[in-house]
Amino acid sequence: MGLCVSRASVAVAVAAALALTGACGGGGDEGGGGDRITVGVLLPGGGASRFGQFDKPLIEAGLKRLCPDCPAANVAATPDPQVQQQQFEAMITRGVDVVILAAVDPELLRPSVESAHRAGIPVVAYDRLAEGPISGYVTFDGEQVGRLQAEGLLTAMRERGDGRRIVMMNGATTDPNAGWYKRGALAVLKGKVTIGKSYDTVRWRPENAYVNMSGAIAALGAENIDGVLSANDSMAGAVVSALDAAKVSPLPPITGQDADITAVQRIVKGDQYMTVYKPYKRATDATVRMAVALGRGEEVGAIATGSVDSPTTDDVPAVLLPSVSVTVGDIGETLVKDGMYTVDQICTPALRSACERAGLI
Repeated sequence: MGLCVSRASVAVAVAAALALTGACGGGGDEGGGGDRITVGVLLPGGGASRFGQFDKPLIEAGLKRLCPDCPAANVAATPDPQVQQQQFEAMITRGVDVVILAAVDPELLRPSVESAHRAGIPVVAYDRLAEGPISGYVTFDGEQVGRLQAEGLLTAMRERGDGRRIVMMNGATTDPNAGWYKRGALAVLKGKVTIGKSYDTVRWRPENAYVNMSGAIAALGAENIDGVLSANDSMAGAVVSALDAAKVSPLPPITGQDADITAVQRIVKGDQYMTVYKPYKRATDATVRMAVALGRGEEVGAIATGSVDSPTTDDVPAVLLPSVSVTVGDIGETLVKDGMYTVDQICTPALRSACERAGLI
C-alpha cells in the first residue's frame, strides 16, 4: 500500500526532553476517557526549526484553548529517530491518554505505535504519515506541495530563458512525505525539463544537500544547471551555499518549502525564487481537535475530511490541507498578513533596499 487520498546517553536525552514540559499526570482521569486528559507530543525538531518555532507553540496553545483544565502537554523534540523512539516509549510508560506524533522515521517508530495501541493510547500522526495502527492523520497535501514547487520552478526558468536542465534535491526516503512531494513535482515536470541529477537527502540534513549540490555542480557544470527543485528551505539554503562556493552568479531559480524566515529573506534578496507556505495553525487546530476527541474516547469522523492508506493501515481518518506558493511579490499578502512574520523581522537593515524593491516597506 502507498499513501493515497481517498480514503547510559539516549536515556538522559529522553529524560531531559520530557522534563522540559512537566510530568504526564498519570493518564488523565485514571484510565482516560474523561474531560481532563494528558497529551504527549513528539516532534522531529525543536528550537529554531519550523517545528520549534511554529508547530510546538501552536499545538500547546490549541490544547490549552480546547482543554483549559488539562495538564500542560508533554512535548519532546529530536531529529534523532532512536531518541524519538525512547521518548515515545517513555510517554507510553507514564500513561498519557493520546499522542500526537510527527515521526522522524515512520518505519522505526511503528513498534512504538503498536505498543501505544496495545496500551489503549490512540496516536494522531501529524505532518508525516506514521506506520502502525494510528487513529488519525493531519497534514498538508503533499502532491500539491510538489506541484507548486515544480510550477514555480518552470515559471522562473521561462522568465530567465530556454534552459531545461535541473537538479532535484529531494527529502529523506524514510519520510513518506518526501516521496509524495517528489511525485507531485514529477507530474508537472515530466516532458518539460531534463533532470541532470536527483538526490534523496539523508534525514533532510542541509549538510548532505550541500555535498550533493557540490557534486552536481562538479558533474554537470554550473553553467548547465538551469534550476534546482529543493524540497524544503533548509536544503535550499545549502544549495545556495554550494552555488556561492562555486562562485555561480547569477544563481539559478531555487524552490523551497516551510517559509523559514531565512528563506523568506533569501527570496527578498533574490537568492531563492519561491517557498511553499503551509498555514500551520489550520493543521495544528485540526490535530488538537483530533487528539482531544480521541483522548476522551470520541470518534473523529466529523473532524476528518477524508481518509488515507498507510503502508500498514487502511482508511485512516485524515485532514489534508492546501498550501500556498510564495514568491517575492506574495510575501506581504501571505506571510505578513497571516501574522507569521512582521515586516521588521523580514527586513533587516541589510535587506532594506531589497525590501523596498519588493514593496514591503
